[in-house]
Amino acid sequence: MEINLGKLAFDIDFHPSDNLVAAGLITGDLHLYRYSPDSVPVRMLEVHAHIESCRAARFINGGRALLTGSPDCSILATDVETGSTIARLDNAHESAVNRLINLTESTVASGDDEGCIKVWDTRERSCCNTFNAHEDYISDMTFASDAMKLLSTSGDGTLSVCNLRRNKVQAQSEFSEDELLSVVLMKNGRKVVCGSQTGIILLYSWGCFKDCSDRFVDLSSNSIDTMLKLDEDRIITGSENGIINLVGILPNRVIQPIAEHSEYPVECLAFSHDRKFLGSIAHDQLLKLWDLDNILQGSENPQTNEAGADHSDDDEMDLDDDPSKSKGRKRKNANNGHALGDSNNFFADL
Repeated sequence: MEINLGKLAFDIDFHPSDNLVAAGLITGDLHLYRYSPDSVPVRMLEVHAHIESCRAARFINGGRALLTGSPDCSILATDVETGSTIARLDNAHESAVNRLINLTESTVASGDDEGCIKVWDTRERSCCNTFNAHEDYISDMTFASDAMKLLSTSGDGTLSVCNLRRNKVQAQSEFSEDELLSVVLMKNGRKVVCGSQTGIILLYSWGCFKDCSDRFVDLSSNSIDTMLKLDEDRIITGSENGIINLVGILPNRVIQPIAEHSEYPVECLAFSHDRKFLGSIAHDQLLKLWDLDNILQGSENPQTNEAGADHSDDDEMDLDDDPSKSKGRKRKNANNGHALGDSNNFFADL
């Protein structure tokens, strides 16, 4: 199933309980589509959300609103039913907003091109945490909910761990030789898996973030721009050569290529709410919805899940309070925004 978006897309997200998928476009537009296995997808909304590109899009508040971020430094909340603006913050960050992620039912995090991460509490209607986690753009984030720790990767080549309870950057890895572009938690939280610009997958053991415990170099020489956790033993990767691979972790192996989006780099991957579809976008302006069961046919499903890890505060990690940093390279240009809103009151109308 394909949707011609007409323009390059930077991000996609599926509704948490309905057959809806949203896409943020280079034009600053936000598109919302209803899909079905038996019919052609229908566009439900088209909103000009930002004056510059729409780099990040996430459903929030149980799918009632869509949050978007942009290089114009703004974050916008849009009503899913009507397409009307719920709230806009034009000074959300001092630099381009590059990533958004849901944390809990009432909190979301945003990351920018200067390495700053902010956590927003929709219940208290305020920005509750700010982390200067990196020296370069935030490429990806994932959340360890049991530990209340936010993990991020960056163009500066590091992995950082932000402690939401203590409001500090609690750990940072040594600098990798190239940019880290994607991150997922595996093995019931005991391994952190990072994709890099050179196609190497780096594995870190929880609590030992200074240096990676393993490196998987056999995937390809193409950058791993996006990753999804399929289960505790397998991930789905999207690379700059347009190939979508199923990859096993510990043992590390390429299980099989499962799809080819196009010859262009895969920008983002996402699961539908029922995990029946895998969504992919690339630089060909197409949003593709793959039947997950069909593309996974013939792949092995190892039953080697390990026991869960305890990430409670009683089992603290080996951490640095003042991690060192160095200047990284920029992949995307930031644009200065204008202070037209109050970050502490952004979610007042949500």
